[in-house]
Amino acid sequence: MNTLSGRFLVLTIIFVMIAEILIFVPSIARFREDYLLDRLERAQIASLAVLAGDGMVDEDLEAELLENAGVLNVVLLRDEVRQLMLSEAGIAPVSHSFDLRNPSAMQLMADAIMRLFRRDDGETIRVIGNPTRDAGLLIEVTMHAAPLREAMIDYGLRILALSAVISIVTAALLFLAVRRLMVLPIMRVVGAMMNYSQAPEDGRRIIDVRANVRELREAETALQAMQTQLTSALKQRERLAKLGEAVAKISHDLRNILNVATLMADRIETSEDPAVRRTTPRLLSSLSRAVSLCESALAFGRAEEPPPRLTHVDLGDLVCDVVENERIAADGADVDYISDVEPGLVARADPEQLYRVLANLIRNARQAIATTGQAGKVTVTASSGEDCWLIRVSDDGPGLPKKAMDHLFQPFQGGTRKGGSGLGLVIAAELVRGHGGTLDLEKSGPEGTVFTIRLPAGAAA
Repeated sequence: MNTLSGRFLVLTIIFVMIAEILIFVPSIARFREDYLLDRLERAQIASLAVLAGDGMVDEDLEAELLENAGVLNVVLLRDEVRQLMLSEAGIAPVSHSFDLRNPSAMQLMADAIMRLFRRDDGETIRVIGNPTRDAGLLIEVTMHAAPLREAMIDYGLRILALSAVISIVTAALLFLAVRRLMVLPIMRVVGAMMNYSQAPEDGRRIIDVRANVRELREAETALQAMQTQLTSALKQRERLAKLGEAVAKISHDLRNILNVATLMADRIETSEDPAVRRTTPRLLSSLSRAVSLCESALAFGRAEEPPPRLTHVDLGDLVCDVVENERIAADGADVDYISDVEPGLVARADPEQLYRVLANLIRNARQAIATTGQAGKVTVTASSGEDCWLIRVSDDGPGLPKKAMDHLFQPFQGGTRKGGSGLGLVIAAELVRGHGGTLDLEKSGPEGTVFTIRLPAGAAA
């Protein structure tokens, strides 16, 4: 009975039997009342036979009348006079009297239940009622209780047998109906889930919505949506894995090329040209970061970013370095860069990873301003809070497109510019999470966009 169908079958039988019991008690009470009224009516007919013979009834006829009536004696009240119409000899004392002239329903049910469970076969009872057709003021009979109880038991057994048949038939019909309308659709959903779990990347295994019951249809719709999203996510993850493998191979070769470029830049540093000697350190720094980026790309191709190497970083110097390199990279762009960092502010972070995060955000801000064709500014602020360091990168560009807002931080979907892959923000958010912090979009609209980096201070860092 651990199945839904089995439990429903048992509950149906129990509830139907409870309903039958509630019907049985009034029915047995009604049967008892009819039984006693029938005895009163027979006794009245017997008394009328005595009256018709002017009281001259021999003992044999009197015994036959009492036997046909099923009583021991008959008392009739006529014209304010009580008359013993018929009677047997040696009647046992009366144990209970029942008045049927105006009984309440509760009294009838209580008397019926009492009589049904009372086992005194030699008990004698008195029954009082109204004569039919105004044949007197009152009729009273005395009778044995055993035949009444036997008749009630026989009637009760027939009622219980009928109730059992009704219960079985009703339970069977309900069982079949529930199994057809509920259990089988639920089993279909479970089967679809098990089938999908064997190959979740196979779109053909996604459940089809076919249920007619509203609740089950909603469940199938929700399951279908979840399976569709999961299948898409698995396919996208597979593509990213392949892309990561390809990027790792490219990064390996690119790292070797950059190492050669670094050696050539070392030779250029010995040049006598002041302009060359002034730009060579920045060239070497950029090449060093490119090599580091290739190393990180190789690690990303192995499934994850390397854990940050936390050191004390002067945020003012780091922000100025990022801004200066971005200014050189975007030479000619009409963008003003503003750095507002608390003097001497030192954070605990990986300088290379934090550089990549800031470079990505500042580059996105500059590209957003460039789409307007007008001048703009990018502002980088950094401050320390009670339990974290806050870095904000804001611009006065046109704000993020709706698609980027809906799929922010999702690879290949959350690009902030046309043709962008959206990987920059994904990698930036992953790098910040590696520090135990968060990268959030604080606001975006026609007045500009603000990204906020929160790096935890203290034990969390």
